Amino acid sequence: MNRLFWRFALLVMLAITLATCAIYFTFSRLFGDPLEEIARRQAAGQIFLLEQYIDKAPSDEWLPRLNKVREVSEATLELQPLPAALAALPSSKRAQLLQGAVVIDVGGKAFYRRVDTTGARYIGSDDDVIHAQRLPIDIGLALGMEAIRFGVIALFLLVPIAWWTRRHWRGLLALSKVADDFGQGNLAARAEVRPASSIAPLAGRINDMAERIGLLMEAHKNLLRSVSHELRTPIARLEFGLELLRERHAADDPALQKRVVAMETDVDELKTLVNELLDLTQLDQAQSMARQPFALAPLLTGCAPPRGSATTPARQFSASIADDLGELQGDARLLARAVNNLLGNAAKYAASRIVLSAVRDGAAVRITVEDDGPGIPPEARERVFEPFYRLSREQDYAASGYGLGLAITAKAVQLHGGAIAIDDALLGGARITITL
Repeated sequence: MNRLFWRFALLVMLAITLATCAIYFTFSRLFGDPLEEIARRQAAGQIFLLEQYIDKAPSDEWLPRLNKVREVSEATLELQPLPAALAALPSSKRAQLLQGAVVIDVGGKAFYRRVDTTGARYIGSDDDVIHAQRLPIDIGLALGMEAIRFGVIALFLLVPIAWWTRRHWRGLLALSKVADDFGQGNLAARAEVRPASSIAPLAGRINDMAERIGLLMEAHKNLLRSVSHELRTPIARLEFGLELLRERHAADDPALQKRVVAMETDVDELKTLVNELLDLTQLDQAQSMARQPFALAPLLTGCAPPRGSATTPARQFSASIADDLGELQGDARLLARAVNNLLGNAAKYAASRIVLSAVRDGAAVRITVEDDGPGIPPEARERVFEPFYRLSREQDYAASGYGLGLAITAKAVQLHGGAIAIDDALLGGARITITL
């Protein structure tokens, strides 16, 4: 059963219980205690004998008739002083006893009644009370019948509620699945519910929203892809023109040669940006990838930069890669690029140390890159994975890059079914952890 049904069931049971209590107290106020009335009906035979047989006897035969009833009745009829009977009754019923009425004791399966109020039966009879006990009073039976009535009403209420909530819950699950699929990049996901469903209007609005978002995202991707492709042609022309300029004119002019080198550096940066844009666009469009088994430990070992390389100039690099990492089904080249992006990012900001580590944690593998740089503020740790996002601080503007490396890394990890997170490193900088 779904959670929606159980919530409705709890509310229905609570409402019926409260209604039963309200009815009981209302009837008690207006017409007397219903349980007492049930007990009075069950003890009607003994009350009839008292009122129609014993009380009808002449004064000198009243006690003999009482004794005859004692002999044949299963109930116990005793005489006790009026003060003792008053003390045994709650204050709300003492006035009834004093007036000569039959007072029912439901819990004790008994009743009280004065012999008379005038002392006509015998001397001092107005100070005695008949206490009838062991009466055939069974409130449990009445309560059981009420419980059955309660259950039947609850059943007839809950069956249609269960039918309705089941259809409603299935519609909600369909909407939830659409939201999950849409969030995972399946822009074609749509909610399919029956037109008569109570959530059909909501599903229609969600589908309309998904359609508009899908069109916007597709237009955005097409723009990035088109611009990136179109930029390659003028970049190639610039490279060719700079090469001709270097060969024909820059050889005899050092200032011009220096300027050409600077322009070639700018063109290389532009090529890098275009390539990263194309890579990010391709990853965004990829719903899946070709998976092949590959060993993790050798791949990570190959990602470690050689000592003294340009990736980690003047920085101490250390790696701690466990041997029991096993194999992973995925794209080895794509995962290696993700790790290399993290190492390159750490090299830009580390002061003196970079550490790459990988360990197995049960069924998961954790790959960690940490450094002793300035770190990443907690409020920006989610946004740094967005394309083109850069922190507004001096180190980020001084470092080269376009804010695409971490976005590509996050997408690559997502395609492998993993997760990526940032926290504070023991070295003092940032620690980025990939969990596969």
